[in-house]
Amino acid sequence: MAVLVWLLIPVAGAVVAGLWSAWATRRSTGAGGVCDAAGVRGYEAFRAAMERAPADG
Repeated sequence: MAVLVWLLIPVAGAVVAGLWSAWATRRSTGAGGVCDAAGVRGYEAFRAAMERAPADG
């Protein structure tokens, strides 16, 4: 019986690893269904605003 437990440990690990890899490689849509491209555009606009010279000198 103990042998079966030792055999089930790697099987359970493989199942957990498979579930984790499926979750990690899923297609992310971001919070609220916003696609990643919109988030990247927003980040680029933020970076451009931060790189500009301040208006008050």
